[in-house]
Amino acid sequence: MTVSGGYAYGQWAKALTTAGAHGDEATRTRAVKRLRKWTAVLAGLADGTLTIGSRTPTAGLPAWVTPDVVRGGFATGPALAGGPLTADEIAVAERVGIPATRIALFAYFLSEPGLAELQALLDNGAYRVDVPEAAALLAVAWLARNIADGQDGQDSHDGHDDNGDNGDNGDLQELLATLAPFADRLRFTPERTAASDETTDADHGPEVVQRETVGEVRATLARRPANPRIAAMNEALSVWNPFSDEVLALWLRTDVGGRVGASFTPEWRDQATELLARYRTLAAEHTWCTKHRKPKENLAILLAALTEAVTDRKLSARRRGLLQHAVDSMVRRRGMPGGAEHSALRAAQAGVAARPTHARLAQVVDARLAPLPQGAGLRDVSAALAPITVEDGRTFVVPNAVARLVRQATAGTVAELIDAGVVGSLEVVAELLPEIVGSHSADAYRDPALRTLMSRHYSAFRNRRSLLLLNYQHQVRIGELPWMVALQGLRETGDAYRADMVSTLRRVASQALAGFPATLLPNPLVREFAALSGEADARLPWVEELAADIFMGDFTVKYLQAAQSAGRLLANTLYEDYYGIDYDVLLAISVPRQPDGGAPIANAFGALCRDRAHLPPSHRSLVARNGMVIEQAQILTTHNLATLAGAVGVVPDGGWATAARRAFEHVCLLAERLERVPRVLPVIKDMAYAWRHMVFYASLLDEAELTALHAGLRDTATRAGRSVSRTLKPVIAGLEDVLAGEDFAEDGGSTHGRRLLGWSATGHWLMGMFGDERRVAYKS
Repeated sequence: MTVSGGYAYGQWAKALTTAGAHGDEATRTRAVKRLRKWTAVLAGLADGTLTIGSRTPTAGLPAWVTPDVVRGGFATGPALAGGPLTADEIAVAERVGIPATRIALFAYFLSEPGLAELQALLDNGAYRVDVPEAAALLAVAWLARNIADGQDGQDSHDGHDDNGDNGDNGDLQELLATLAPFADRLRFTPERTAASDETTDADHGPEVVQRETVGEVRATLARRPANPRIAAMNEALSVWNPFSDEVLALWLRTDVGGRVGASFTPEWRDQATELLARYRTLAAEHTWCTKHRKPKENLAILLAALTEAVTDRKLSARRRGLLQHAVDSMVRRRGMPGGAEHSALRAAQAGVAARPTHARLAQVVDARLAPLPQGAGLRDVSAALAPITVEDGRTFVVPNAVARLVRQATAGTVAELIDAGVVGSLEVVAELLPEIVGSHSADAYRDPALRTLMSRHYSAFRNRRSLLLLNYQHQVRIGELPWMVALQGLRETGDAYRADMVSTLRRVASQALAGFPATLLPNPLVREFAALSGEADARLPWVEELAADIFMGDFTVKYLQAAQSAGRLLANTLYEDYYGIDYDVLLAISVPRQPDGGAPIANAFGALCRDRAHLPPSHRSLVARNGMVIEQAQILTTHNLATLAGAVGVVPDGGWATAARRAFEHVCLLAERLERVPRVLPVIKDMAYAWRHMVFYASLLDEAELTALHAGLRDTATRAGRSVSRTLKPVIAGLEDVLAGEDFAEDGGSTHGRRLLGWSATGHWLMGMFGDERRVAYKS
């Protein structure tokens, strides 16, 4: 199977359209960057330098090099650690007097002063690892120092604990031989930071994380542009309205018998000249409001008449008519300048203009954040978000938009951040977990400097975007990186370490399921769970969500193992009955052996999934047919829920009954959304996933809990609204039929209801509950 360039061309065309036509400049700028990357993808596909679908997509770069990857898993060609020299690299070259090239820097850092510099960074922790390659020479420096200490027969350098095995010189030489061919183009050193910019486990604890650091929040605040409409309004109220009143008052002094501009005195002309000069100064300084520049606006008419009166000493008949109309309309609308009505209006407008803008309030919040550690989060954001008192004594609350940004820096456990509303999805949980997993996995190293390095390196590795892979290949694993191979012998993973990994997995998974009980576990989260269980030497069958558009028709053996694990947990439960699973048949399938040079394929399991999917004729949508097969695999494996509840021993905070109720409430929320969204298929799929989670949780309840859950389903749907109750009526009825001992027919129907699945290649039965227009939208 190969990948065509059609998807890449489509993304290129979308980026081109956005870059050329979008109204927002920042959006156009981002689109230009995407356009360049997709252009590189298309060029690489055309000249053969890119092989999309391979673990080594870029010719000449090994799998361990981190590629630049765009949407869909397409590599663009360059390595993330490549490109122009960073400012930090240039500064080092200038400081030590060497050419500003990567090969020269590589040689310097292998010299005695260079290694000493890297070893000092290891000790003070003032560095940032943004890509995995940036840790390579730090690993070299650590190995060089500790090998030397071991050869000297002395204790570890500068009081570091002795690891027993300080590394092997052969490993170090092999690592250098692996890195050297790429030293001219890849960056193998970290970025230096201020010592206070990097937080450590001692600051907050290994499971206290934040979405953004204080420094990142401040950078976002600094990029927030002023609202042009608010700025223009405030400028009009504070600058142009008072100035307009002065010009109007000057013209009213020329009123004779109801005719403005009837006579001009020398003193009047001097004042007019001064106002015109001040106008030019104000127009140059205050550029948000442009109304005064429009010829048909009253102020523009008054100013044009002033200019004519000063230069020509009289007004033309046309100018006098325009002036009279403008003065009359201004007085009629707001009263005479200085009058009670006019003064009250201007006072109110001045009060509005004097209110601090969101941008000004954001500056105050930024000043509060400035003295804090920039590389950490905040355990308590209340001080930063306290009401702001301005110069005149008035107090204002921090705007919601600013407060939301600051709360991104809230530091806490996953559960605390979910409760605080800072984490709103399992995808965000997956973004936070690498820091937790990296911190715990680094405990396998006794040396503190090495622990810090490995923790930061792990987070950088987990930020590596996944490639689109074909032919059952797996993503590059952290143990494949050359510097990790060299350090592997230094890990100490005893019983206490493994128990800590299991405990961490159980705790974090419980928090995730309690926070988002109805959501399919995203692949990045599954990878972190797999990493934790792998550290505990627990060989658990973690399975990823597969993409229907590149599904190759079969499943690797871990899917069969996960399904059999689910069967041992769920045999003779509601889950088995509802989804019509024969666990005896599933458990009887033999696990195939690992073939030479490839992934083991569970052919019998794939055949079972295809048989259960009841696929329509092959001329139907291939993607939809693939989705139907993948969904059956998810049903049989429970998509990791059985692994968590069984082998790991996870119980979500609040228990399974609470998780089941919350999952059904999410089903109701999605059912209500069906009436409003233009594309209903994704919503139907999410409903089916949430419903499946609810059925799984219900299968772990005792009889009394299950009875109580069943009794509350219709009431919950009714409270959600008439449309929700109507939509879910056949779904709930189908569950009740199963509870009563009935089976679903091959088409998913029962006596009173329907089985809820997410995929269909022939039109989902839920679409029959909507009009023809929605059915057309579904098919499209």
